[in-house]
Amino acid sequence: MRVFMYLMWFFKQEKKAYLTGVGLLLIVAMLQLVPPRLIGIVVDAIDTNTLTASELVKWMAILLISAIAMYILRYIWRIMIFGSAVKLARQLRADLYKHFTHMSAQFYQKRRVGDLMAHATNDLSAIQQTAGAGVLTLVDSLATGLFVVAAMAITIDWKLTLIALIPMPFMAIMTNYYGTLLHKRFRRAQEAFSDLNDKTQESISGVKVIKTFGQEKEDVESFRQLSSDVVEKNISVARVDSLFDPTISLVVGASYFLSLFFGGQMVVAGELSIGQLISFTTYLGLLVWPMLAFGWLFNIVERGRASYERVEQLMNHPVDILEKEDAVRTSPQGDIQLSIEEFSFPGDNAFELNQVDFTVARGETLGIVGRTGSGKTTLLKLLMREFDGYSGSIKIDSIPIENYSLKALRSAIGYVPQDHFLFSASIRENIAFTNPVISLEEVEKASALAHVHPDILGFTYGYDTVVGERGVSLSGGQKQRISIARALLMNPEVLLLDDSLSAVDAKTEEAILASLKETRQGKTTLITSHRLSAVQHAEQIIVLDKGKLVEKGTHEQLMEKQGWYYSMYIRQQLEDLVEQGGHAE
Repeated sequence: MRVFMYLMWFFKQEKKAYLTGVGLLLIVAMLQLVPPRLIGIVVDAIDTNTLTASELVKWMAILLISAIAMYILRYIWRIMIFGSAVKLARQLRADLYKHFTHMSAQFYQKRRVGDLMAHATNDLSAIQQTAGAGVLTLVDSLATGLFVVAAMAITIDWKLTLIALIPMPFMAIMTNYYGTLLHKRFRRAQEAFSDLNDKTQESISGVKVIKTFGQEKEDVESFRQLSSDVVEKNISVARVDSLFDPTISLVVGASYFLSLFFGGQMVVAGELSIGQLISFTTYLGLLVWPMLAFGWLFNIVERGRASYERVEQLMNHPVDILEKEDAVRTSPQGDIQLSIEEFSFPGDNAFELNQVDFTVARGETLGIVGRTGSGKTTLLKLLMREFDGYSGSIKIDSIPIENYSLKALRSAIGYVPQDHFLFSASIRENIAFTNPVISLEEVEKASALAHVHPDILGFTYGYDTVVGERGVSLSGGQKQRISIARALLMNPEVLLLDDSLSAVDAKTEEAILASLKETRQGKTTLITSHRLSAVQHAEQIIVLDKGKLVEKGTHEQLMEKQGWYYSMYIRQQLEDLVEQGGHAE
């Protein structure tokens, strides 16, 4: 029953609803004692030939009133208890989602999307069941059981009541054992479902790759194995679950046998009337539900406990990127001063960045180039505080970025990542993501700067075209330019383009860069690129190699040094000439 202690904070929060629901539930439990007692009275009156029509009408009226009262009260307590359980699921879901938004990139590198979705769906449903049906079953089984036992002992015979309860300790021992097994097996079943959920999400997202490489059969087989594992683990849960009812039925049968055997002897001996024995066995019938409910209760609470522990484990994951209480709330403006002595990703001993030092004056463009894996993207992520834990400092306007609030810092930065993410919405909604109420005219203006406006007008529904999940219906170049338009609409103080022009041709690239230079005067831009033509116009260019800054200067200065930049630029120029020659032929 530990899960109820876990949820005590919520029961206190919704104490009015729960107290009302539990109170009405107790009244219903007491009203349930009326029919068996009336049956015994009527049977004894018939047996002694003293039942009159007026007496029968009186007892029938009492029976009808109690039935109507139970109907109304059951309706109200269900609203109170089950309604509160729905509120719990809503609150936990909101808290979990809010927690997700505070997590850093490191958290998502270690967690799978399907697993996180399983926590937010199946696990929360199990917790909701505990706060609703679990509370109902606990209170109803205990209240009904205690009231029935009390009625049997007080109004009929306490000795026969004790005899009927002899098998109960066996039921308590066995259901406790089943509950322990159920907890372990249900947790494994939930973990298996997380794996299946993650596989489904990955396969649907990567269906193009799967079909391109002809791996449909292999993917289906992998899914089948995971699905079989889920079925196997849930059957394992069902095997334990299925033990509750037979065990309880055995106990109930034993109680009935003892009651009838010894109760019959007491009737023969004149210690009980036939009406009292009928009332007793009817009360015993009312005990069937509490005992069955008790088994069901173990099922519910053990599932809820396993799910709550899984969710709590996520919620207790510390926030990696913390914000100072006295953080600066105004968006940063000014020079960027970066001096990284050492940085490595958590759990990785190799340095991702080492001895990187530069300053970008406000309004300048910085080009960042280097081989794949040289640390270009990592540099931008540190600037956005996706990671902390580096030796050195990053400042904007001479203020360390950790002294700014996260909202202030990131509202000043427009980021266009390598892996462009578009939502399953219209093109207009994707571009206006940071300001949904902005006018279409402003959206079109940003699109024109990103040189994607003519493409959008060519779509059947223009800016109202729904792009599909992750922009599946668009080309790579179109997705890149829509992402650039989304960033430009912010008019950010600092624009980060992370190899964001790789999917457009050289002519479009040149046009976009010219637009940026014209419209972003006085604003800072950082561009990472494998194609050096994208950065040669920059006031400053840095070259990274294995996380170290190996060259720094303007395009002309780097060409004079004849180092890595010079060699790569000459190579790319030759490649362009070869391509042009090929086209000419």
